Amino acid sequence: MLSVQQQICNLVIKVCFLTGREPFKTLSIFFCSLLLVASLSWTEELICKQRGDPENPSLFQDGDIILGGIFSFHTSWKVNYAAADFQFAQTMLFAIEEINNSTDLLPGISLGYKLYDSCGSIARSTRAALALANGNEIAYTPSEAPCVSPAQVQAIVGETSSSPSTAIATVIGPLNIPMISHFATCACLSDKTKYPSFLRTIPSDYHQSRALAHLVKHFGWTWVGAIRTNDDYGNNGMATFTETAQQLGICLEYSVPFYRTDSEDKIEKIIGIIKSSTSKVIVAFLSHKDMDVLIPELSQYNLTGYQWVGSESWIVDSQTAAIDKQHILDGAIGLSIPKAHVTGLKEFMLDVKPLNVSGSEMFTEFWETLFNCRLKQSESSAGADRECTGHEDLTGVQNSFTDMSLMPIFNNVYKGVYAVNSSLWIHMFLNFMLCFFLLQILQQIRKTNFKTKEGDEVYFNVNGDPPAKYEIVNWQPRENNIVDFVQVGLYDTTVPAGKHKVKTSHYCIFVLSSMQVPVSVCSEKCPPGTRKVLQKGKPVCCYDCVQCAEGEINSINCVRCHPEFWPNERRDACIKKEAVFLSYEEIMGALLTAASLFGTCMTAVVAFIFFRYRKTPIVRANNSELSFLLLFSLTLCFLCSLTFIGRPSEWSCMLRHTAFGITFVLCISCVLGKTMVVLMAFRSTLPGSNVMKWFGPAQQRLSVLGFTLIQVIICVLWLTISPPFPFKNFKELKDKIILECALGSPVGFWAVLGYIGLLAILCFIFAFLARKLPDNFNEAKFITFSMLIFCAVWITFIPAYVSSPGKFSVAVEIFAILASSYGLLICIFFPKCYVILLKPEKNTKKNVMGKGARAASP
Repeated sequence: MLSVQQQICNLVIKVCFLTGREPFKTLSIFFCSLLLVASLSWTEELICKQRGDPENPSLFQDGDIILGGIFSFHTSWKVNYAAADFQFAQTMLFAIEEINNSTDLLPGISLGYKLYDSCGSIARSTRAALALANGNEIAYTPSEAPCVSPAQVQAIVGETSSSPSTAIATVIGPLNIPMISHFATCACLSDKTKYPSFLRTIPSDYHQSRALAHLVKHFGWTWVGAIRTNDDYGNNGMATFTETAQQLGICLEYSVPFYRTDSEDKIEKIIGIIKSSTSKVIVAFLSHKDMDVLIPELSQYNLTGYQWVGSESWIVDSQTAAIDKQHILDGAIGLSIPKAHVTGLKEFMLDVKPLNVSGSEMFTEFWETLFNCRLKQSESSAGADRECTGHEDLTGVQNSFTDMSLMPIFNNVYKGVYAVNSSLWIHMFLNFMLCFFLLQILQQIRKTNFKTKEGDEVYFNVNGDPPAKYEIVNWQPRENNIVDFVQVGLYDTTVPAGKHKVKTSHYCIFVLSSMQVPVSVCSEKCPPGTRKVLQKGKPVCCYDCVQCAEGEINSINCVRCHPEFWPNERRDACIKKEAVFLSYEEIMGALLTAASLFGTCMTAVVAFIFFRYRKTPIVRANNSELSFLLLFSLTLCFLCSLTFIGRPSEWSCMLRHTAFGITFVLCISCVLGKTMVVLMAFRSTLPGSNVMKWFGPAQQRLSVLGFTLIQVIICVLWLTISPPFPFKNFKELKDKIILECALGSPVGFWAVLGYIGLLAILCFIFAFLARKLPDNFNEAKFITFSMLIFCAVWITFIPAYVSSPGKFSVAVEIFAILASSYGLLICIFFPKCYVILLKPEKNTKKNVMGKGARAASP
């Protein structure tokens, strides 16, 4: 039970982490630390007393920071040593020694360790975990220390198996003690709500099961059988494989459980199922111990000719290969943990001496069992044939301890220790804190990302799992009944989604030593133009092929493609129709864009010329303010054509027509104002005329504003009642989709065009009436020509727009906008620019007003 101080500590931590924000996290830690110390000072000192017998470590070494380890040195309560776990322990010691000898990793800090033996027992694993968390002290008294001491270790490496790991993680999770396993693969351990402090350096079985399904799919096997170990490993793994296989279109003809203690009758039943099946591929999610029992039984019934797909538990097991005397598994393919190498580890293991290890009693017993000898001054192996010194040279000795075939797992232990080490830098700043230190270490380990000296990248996802990578291994028989485990590919979950995860880079040898990929399907693929009819009582992979009707594609049923799709040439799939619209990338769109931008630049140049010579008579002759406003509106006219290019969207459809309508009305209003100025100016020269008094600059501005405001009102009503919207036209072309803007309300569109046409006609009439008025530079003549072009363009636009299909109607509208804009720019402004730039001698008031001035003089 947690003391009052520890409960306060945990509460403080939770508050700190809920309120802590980057970059103020360090500041939050400081204030939380002060609160922690204050809260502890308010509580009375309690007596902590340990219950039960203390648990002592099998191997230990003191240090400034202690790392814990839990391994199954004994496989049972009897003296039956597991050499692999001794190797795992030695790997941990190697990594700790390497860190302690480094001057860069933790300068001034030494790492120690406490390693416990779980004896393959969940109960002993839990006791060891509690011992690592609480320590072995019998009691604390108030005079010695309060009950607020931190955990004895800062992290735990282990356990090897999944079941003990779940028990340990359940116990130490609330204490925030990090636990990193090197070989516990159960997918259940990824649940952070149950096991918040658990991490591992070996991928979850979830990934292996999915990898096997992808591997089967990679070779085109859609009809397979399956055998699984009848325990959590096999049942959970096969459940994930089945789920993934269904998603990939793979069917299981059968899935049978097997355990090494099954009776002969049950084994015969399994063999009968295999022999009566039609699938030629067997997925074996079995442990190596179960596989070793099953292989002799299969050999007895001569079950050859099947392609085996194996899990990592047995696919590279040399003992399984040795048992397969009948070569039933030749050509098997499966997944294994990628090969690894830790420099210096093998030499470290071969140099180990039992008498040099702290807490060497257990290691002494293991040494005696390993060499079948009795160490001097030892009575543990009294029945041994010979005596040994403990200094025997392991170099060249072939036994289970010197076998380096588990180097990938050793590397996992190595990476786990270094993952803890990468988080211990915070010890230098937070070693005065109690429970907060463990939580900080756990948080740092979760965020760790580094590379080992061999170049292996180490990091964890949100579930505390490493990235899943598996080697694809193929059993390739050689001479003298030797089988080579050849890596032929890789399965990588780190590649982007949607890309192939299974990669094969080497030739494979399949069943019966064939280089040809075996076929395992329930029914051959239906040819194009046919449909599948499922066979009664069988999975979806079993079907007959029936001819489809004309125009349909073959699938489970003959179906017509969705309006947005079109059958491919083979008529076996619907492919999305090509979307057709006027884009910037195609030639026509690029040319129209260039024409629009060129017109914009030309307008800008003319505006610059007019501004530069704004005080000259030819610029001031006919209301220069209207001239600049006209140039501005022409710029908008050129630019609004760009809204017609590109994929139609809701905003572009509403913008293109309204922007076009308003900018052109502004443009025509300016031209109309200039025309009326010319006409009224000469009317005012008549005796008794007072026309210009009522059509001065203020009235001209108001007329432009009024004409434009009417168009704005029309556009607002259009957009409010029934605005334009993007529309997919499926009727014009069968194999393409025309993306266009529907008008929404045709009345609104033609009202906008009609109003522009009305103003253009008025402007043309006024300009026509003023064309012969006396003046050396009568602007009405040029306005007349521009209006002729404008009206001609838009009159021809209507039939061309109505008859043009798809994007060509958009191109016609853009062409009309550009042509009319160029007509106004060239006809009205180019003659003036010609005089300003090339005939400056004519840019005088006398020359501009020559004839008119003489005619009006008395």
